[in-house]
Amino acid sequence: MIRAIRLLIILGLGVWAALYLREMGGIVEITVGSTFIGIPVWLGLLALVIGFVVLHSILSAWKWLRGWPARIRARRQERHRREGDAAVTRALVALAAGTPDQARLEIRRARSMLGDTPHTLLLTAEAERMAGRNDSANEAFKLLAQREDGKFLGLRGLLRDAMQREDWPAAQRLAREAEAAQPGAAWVREERAALALRTRDWKEALALSPPDQLTGHRRAALALAAAMQDPETASALEKQALAADPGFAPAALAVARRQAAEGSPRRAKTTLQATWKLAPHPDIAEAYLADEVDALGRVKAAETLTHENRTHPESRLVLGRTALAAGLTGRARAELEALVNSGGADRRAFLAMVDMDAVELGDSAAGRSAEAKWLRAAAAAPPEPRWQCLSCGTTHRKWEPICEECGTPGRIEWTGSAPTRGGALATT
Repeated sequence: MIRAIRLLIILGLGVWAALYLREMGGIVEITVGSTFIGIPVWLGLLALVIGFVVLHSILSAWKWLRGWPARIRARRQERHRREGDAAVTRALVALAAGTPDQARLEIRRARSMLGDTPHTLLLTAEAERMAGRNDSANEAFKLLAQREDGKFLGLRGLLRDAMQREDWPAAQRLAREAEAAQPGAAWVREERAALALRTRDWKEALALSPPDQLTGHRRAALALAAAMQDPETASALEKQALAADPGFAPAALAVARRQAAEGSPRRAKTTLQATWKLAPHPDIAEAYLADEVDALGRVKAAETLTHENRTHPESRLVLGRTALAAGLTGRARAELEALVNSGGADRRAFLAMVDMDAVELGDSAAGRSAEAKWLRAAAAAPPEPRWQCLSCGTTHRKWEPICEECGTPGRIEWTGSAPTRGGALATT
């Protein structure tokens, strides 16, 4: 409404100006050589207006004609975009329906309409991979990785393929490139951590594992495994492992050995006592009693080691064995019978009872009868705890970060009748 009023006002002013000029009169003179032209002022002004309109129309028509090819191209591109988007949608539906051949056909149409855009290349790679054409999929991922706007997507696809092929050097290189392309991406960090485990780079696996997603056992195991690889930082890593899980026997033994080697045997024994209090382990008892030559001294050392976890089956077993070795059969019988009656005895306790009755009863009818009784009990008793791979069942003499039998990292744990104190690494 306001625009109409403004137009009427302008038209009114124009008519008024034209009438005013006509009433004023006057002539516009144009002289060219001997030629003289004279026209009224109002007619000259009208001619100027008409000339401007005609010139503007000619220029506008010329501009429209020059823009005709561009408009045709724009309409064609718009049509291709619509058809390409429709083909992309049909390809997504085909992929979701599990029909890779149809998806590949639709994606070829989309690429012919839209060109090699990030989403068409990504769909091409996924369709080729679903169809089992990994080489073609990798070609699409490589093209995607060459684009700045799709580099991370391309590297991710290539990294996934390299890990499936177990090409670990290529996977590590691609993971580093992906992290450079997308710094701080959680997925890249997880993949690098998994690669570090696969390639047995325990120090990198420890550094890449998120602290809030790593239990004490797993962190302790990774730190100890890293210490076994890196002598320069082994001391700090062993302490880190023990701090992460004070009940992890291999870490306690490593720290204690280093403390003893540095001239601090008392600190080494204190370390072993602290771990025994939390999780008694036969290797700790063996290391604690190793420097005691005298049999009675070993009994006293065993009492010192076990006094803060006196009723644990391992404590009773080590006390019974050391007492028996020192000839204290009464003390040994009291400890071993208490262990048997507690219901926590394994095969080792019953075999120790066989040895004790052999010492007390000798080769007599009562001795043979007692031996037969304890041997039957040992055959029916749970086996002694051991380091065992939970993936393949292989028994190991000591803890290792990886099972060489099946190649699985982080599955060797302390198993048996005693409470499990494993050293599980983070696995994927």
